[in-house]
Amino acid sequence: MARQSGFAYLFLLFFIALMAVSALALGTVAHYARIRSDEAELLRIGGEFRRALAGYRDAANPRVYPTSLDDLLLDRRSGIQRRHLRKVYVDPITRQREWGLVTEAGRIVGVHSLSARKPLKVSGFDPLDGDFELAEHYSEWVFQPASGVIALPRRPAR
Repeated sequence: MARQSGFAYLFLLFFIALMAVSALALGTVAHYARIRSDEAELLRIGGEFRRALAGYRDAANPRVYPTSLDDLLLDRRSGIQRRHLRKVYVDPITRQREWGLVTEAGRIVGVHSLSARKPLKVSGFDPLDGDFELAEHYSEWVFQPASGVIALPRRPAR
C-alpha cells in the first residue's frame, strides 16, 4: 500500500506545472493582444490627426497648417467655427496626451508617437501608411496629410 501513495503526489505536481505553463501562455497571448489593440488604436487616432490637419489646411485661404494641436479643436479663421478634431487624443502607446510634432515654418504638418518601442506590426498597412513598414520605432510612424492636391473621382469613359 505504501507504494501507491506517491502517485497522487506526483500527479498533483504534474497538474500544478501544467496549470502554471497554461497561465503563462495565456498571459503572453493577452499581452500581445493588448499591444496589437494599442497599435490599431494608434493607427486610427493617427488617421484622425491626418484628416484634421488636412481639413484645417483646406478650410481657409491662405492654406496653412495650425500652430498648435488646440487650433484643430476650434477653427475660427473663416468666420465660421469649425471643429476639425473632437479632442486632442491620448497616445495609446505612451498613455500621454503629448505627441511628437513635425513642423515646417512653425506650423504643424504631422504628428507621431513619442514611444521608442519597436512595433509588432511590420506589414499590411494602408497606402497612406506605407512608409511605416520600414519603421524601427513607433516614433517613426508619422501621420501627416497627403499633399494639397485633391484628386477628383474619375468618370467612366463613354
